[in-house]
Amino acid sequence: MASHLYHKRPGTCEAGLPSERPDRGLRPDAGLAIRFTDAFNRDDLDGVMALFAENAVYDEFHGVRHEGREAIRAAFEPQFRGEYGAVRFDREDLFADAEAGKVLISWICTMTTRKGPGGWRGLDVLHFVDGRLVEKQTYAKAKVPLLKRVER
Repeated sequence: MASHLYHKRPGTCEAGLPSERPDRGLRPDAGLAIRFTDAFNRDDLDGVMALFAENAVYDEFHGVRHEGREAIRAAFEPQFRGEYGAVRFDREDLFADAEAGKVLISWICTMTTRKGPGGWRGLDVLHFVDGRLVEKQTYAKAKVPLLKRVER
C-alpha cells in the first residue's frame, strides 16, 4: 500500500503542472488559485486570508457556510493550529474561466493524524473579483452524501 496518495506525473512539478513555477503562464485567476493552495500547504493563514475579499463567503463540504473574512478565518484556525494533524492539498487538475473569474481546482487532501495517514479527493470552486476571492465552495468525495431539503 502506498504511503502517499498523490502520484506526480512525469515532466511536471509537484503540483502536476509544467515548469518550475506552477503559476507561470496561467490566467491571472488560475495563478491566484495556485497561490491560495500553496499558502495552505505552507501553513500560512495570513497568506490565505490576504486573498479573501472582506465580504467573502466560504461554503464547507459538509454544508456549513461562513460569511465575511473574520468568520472564514475562525473556520480555518483549527486546521492551521494543527488540530487535524499535518494537512496538505496536492493539486490534480485546474480549470479556469477568465471571463467569469472562476477556477475549479481538484485536489487530494492528505493528512497525518495520531491514527495514521489518510486522505480524500475533493475540489474547490473559487470565484475571484478584482484579484480577491469572493466565494470558495468546497466539495469532497464522501461515503455518505449531505442531504438537504430542496425547495422547488
